[in-house]
Amino acid sequence: MNEMLRPWQEKDIENLSRLGNNPNVARFMTDGFPSPYTPENAQAFITMANSETPPRILAITFDSKAIGGIGIHPQSDIHRQNAELGYWLGEPFWGKGIMTEAIRQMVQYGFNHWPVNRIFARPYHTNIGSQRALEKAGFMLEARLQGTIIKNEEVLDELIYAIRR
Repeated sequence: MNEMLRPWQEKDIENLSRLGNNPNVARFMTDGFPSPYTPENAQAFITMANSETPPRILAITFDSKAIGGIGIHPQSDIHRQNAELGYWLGEPFWGKGIMTEAIRQMVQYGFNHWPVNRIFARPYHTNIGSQRALEKAGFMLEARLQGTIIKNEEVLDELIYAIRR
């Protein structure tokens, strides 16, 4: 698969708001991910995502259309050699290997642009698709923190997956 990550563009507002406005997507995201997801949310997000150079948050594309997002978030202070990976994908594109490839590309991008030695992701224990994508991209399960997440009034376990330079 060739390059599938690019900076967000104004033309992505429609797809971003349509695919992001899905309870099945939002249930695996932090509460900072708006639900419902409006075109105004999409506009604000794109402005924020494009405010840094190099951009840390990129669009995942398929046939040149944005179908999800992925971001690398370098940590600071004593955690400065680490970066957190966050991502989501529109439901019609689940189970096709797209996220695994996007994760691989973002890991390479992260190691090329930031002085980090470890990239980690923290999926919920109920998000089997995310766990599989991370494992296929070479991430290893480092920890399971029991009952640390509350999402939609449900107590969930947080998994920590990581890959090293």
